[in-house]
Amino acid sequence: MENKGFLKSNLGIEIEMTGITRRKAAKVVAEHLGGTIEELNDYYKTFRITAPDGRKWKIMYDGSINTQKKVGGDKVSASKEYSVELVSPILTYEKDIESLQEMIRKLRKAGAFSGQQNCTGIHIHLDGRDHTPRSIRNFMNIIYSRNDLLYEALQIERRRMQYCKKMDQSLVERMNKKKPTTMKQIEDIWYQGYSDRRERHYHQSRYHFLNLHSLFNGVGTVELRGFNNPNLHAGKIRSYVVLALAMNHQALTQKSASSKKPQIENPKFSMRTWLNRIGFIGEDFKNCREHLCKHLDGSAAWRFRTAA
Repeated sequence: MENKGFLKSNLGIEIEMTGITRRKAAKVVAEHLGGTIEELNDYYKTFRITAPDGRKWKIMYDGSINTQKKVGGDKVSASKEYSVELVSPILTYEKDIESLQEMIRKLRKAGAFSGQQNCTGIHIHLDGRDHTPRSIRNFMNIIYSRNDLLYEALQIERRRMQYCKKMDQSLVERMNKKKPTTMKQIEDIWYQGYSDRRERHYHQSRYHFLNLHSLFNGVGTVELRGFNNPNLHAGKIRSYVVLALAMNHQALTQKSASSKKPQIENPKFSMRTWLNRIGFIGEDFKNCREHLCKHLDGSAAWRFRTAA
C-alpha cells in the first residue's frame, strides 16, 4: 500500500463477538500469532496471548454482549462463556492490519459472529500523546458536524446507542465558547454535569462516539466507540480503522474545525467527497469508500440530481 501520513499513528482495537467460547477464541488467536496462552482467572475471565514479538493480546468477558451460539444452523442463547471481547496490544496500521484481518477471518471460520441484530461493537483507541487542546476541540467539532451522516453510514443500531451516544451539542457549545488552552480545562469541561467520580472506570461520560474519559483516566487514548461489528467482516473492520486514523489526523493537523453542520442534499456524495478530503484517495481505499458509503442514500458521483 502507498505510504500515507495519516496511517502512522499507533492504535488499539477491541472487537466484541459471540458464537464461540473465550477458550476457543484464545486458541484461534494463539495459533494465528504463534503465541502462548495464559488463563488469568480474573474478574474478566481473561485469556492472555503472548505473541513471539512480546506483545500481549487478550480475550475477555464483556457483560454487555448478548451471548449466542449456533445449533443446527439456528442462533440460540448461550452461556457467558460465549461472551468474547478481543483486545489488541498497541498496533500500527502498516505493520499489523493484514494480520488483524486474517485473525478476524479465522475467528469467523471457527464460529464467531456478531450476535443478535449486530449489537456487538468495535472500539478503536488512538494514541493521545500528540493531542493538544486545539486538536481535541477539532476532533469534537469534526464528529459533531457529521453526527447524523456518520451514524447513518455506520448503521449504528438503536440498541447500541446507550453505549455510543452522539456527540453532545451542549458539550460542544461549551467547548467552543470557552476555547480551553490547557488539557486540564478540556478535562473540566468534559466532566461537567456528571455526578460520578472522575476516577471511576465505567464513568458515564465514556458512552459516546468520542470518548475522552480514556484520555484522562490513565489509558492515554482517544477512543472511538461508534462502530458496529458487521458480522466479523474483515474488510469493513479495516475501513473503520482507516476512518478512525483519518479523522484523528485531521483533528491533529487542521488549524481549526467548524462544528457547523453542512447542508447535505445527497448523503452518499457528501460522504464520498469528505472521505476523499481526509485521505481516502485512490485504488487503495476503494473498498473502504464503498463500505462507508454503502448505506447512504443518493449518488456518489453527482451532488444534485440531473434534470429530467
